[in-house]
Amino acid sequence: MTIAIQTFRRLSRLVFDEADGPLPVFLVGLTILTGMVDALSVLRLGEVFVANMTGNIVFLGFDVAGVAGFSASVHLTALAAFILGAAVGGRLGAAFGHHRGRLIAVVAAAKCGFASTAVCISLLMAQPDAPGLRYALIGLLATSMGLQNAAVRHLRTPDLTTTVLTGTITALASDLAVAGGNAGQLIRRVLSALLLFIGAATGAIILKLAGITALLLVNLVLVACIAAGAFRLWSSQEPWTR
Repeated sequence: MTIAIQTFRRLSRLVFDEADGPLPVFLVGLTILTGMVDALSVLRLGEVFVANMTGNIVFLGFDVAGVAGFSASVHLTALAAFILGAAVGGRLGAAFGHHRGRLIAVVAAAKCGFASTAVCISLLMAQPDAPGLRYALIGLLATSMGLQNAAVRHLRTPDLTTTVLTGTITALASDLAVAGGNAGQLIRRVLSALLLFIGAATGAIILKLAGITALLLVNLVLVACIAAGAFRLWSSQEPWTR
């Protein structure tokens, strides 16, 4: 019973703790969203990542080497859009970084704008796989993810990066190997990988059963929920906001 209570307390700190307040809740949602949009981009937009720029650099190298099936223009579009989004996210971080609740609220609202535009484009296009739709969606989603990445960097919430897991998995394995890791940190690292996996699997299933527009709508609903919750923190003066 004691072990169960301790485990529950550790898990509850992922949802709310003194250092980060409710921020982990929003980052959990953004991590799932990351898996979903990368599933959309890789499976339907031409083997391109909108969240994982490491993959795009590798794919761009394949294209330069003449490997069939990879498009430099697609990967360059994603990279350029992601950089643009990250630049905007950096500006928002500088403007709102003094209050982490406001920063996550503004970023989530901006992501709602990108998600709404993506849904509208998907509905207006007669052919879901048309080239125009492909590049428009890549640009919108990659810009949104660049914005998200830059904002999460300013939030400084350990082990919940929402996108890049290589460092998280490395830290997890390293700490386990020497048995010196903090239990809460280990739980967060495992959770990050699991959430991205769940997001990718969910996105793939929705694509298979209902198509691109349905997945974009789910993406919009999820980010709208995050924004609605985050704006409730706008006036908070709790220590975690700083």
